[in-house]
Amino acid sequence: MVKNAKSPLHVVSNLDGTGPKPSRSLGEHGLSLWNRVTAEYDVSDVAGVELLTLAGQTLDRAEALAERIAADGEIVRTPTGIKCHPAVKEELACRAFVVRTLQKLGLNYEPLRASPGRPPAT
Repeated sequence: MVKNAKSPLHVVSNLDGTGPKPSRSLGEHGLSLWNRVTAEYDVSDVAGVELLTLAGQTLDRAEALAERIAADGEIVRTPTGIKCHPAVKEELACRAFVVRTLQKLGLNYEPLRASPGRPPAT
């Protein structure tokens, strides 16, 4: 018979930069998100690292789309008339993905300074 033993809780501090690294490369905005999140929360499990990496990559894409929209203008002229820039919908979808992913990680709550780590699932 195998007993289900819980490992003891431990405090993890990522202030020295030795915390987990993204599973793939991130751009400026995605890496900034990664660093801010990992400075406040312990995201070291495989699923958490992957989700946070995807959120960072998607934030990089949203920012690239925002730059394109800013360069072209939010309203563009087409042969059929004036329309909203087609990338606006994609930028909003990327930002919504980032928000949902951060919520799934439980990072939409104020971090507990006395007890680092992701908040417990509710």
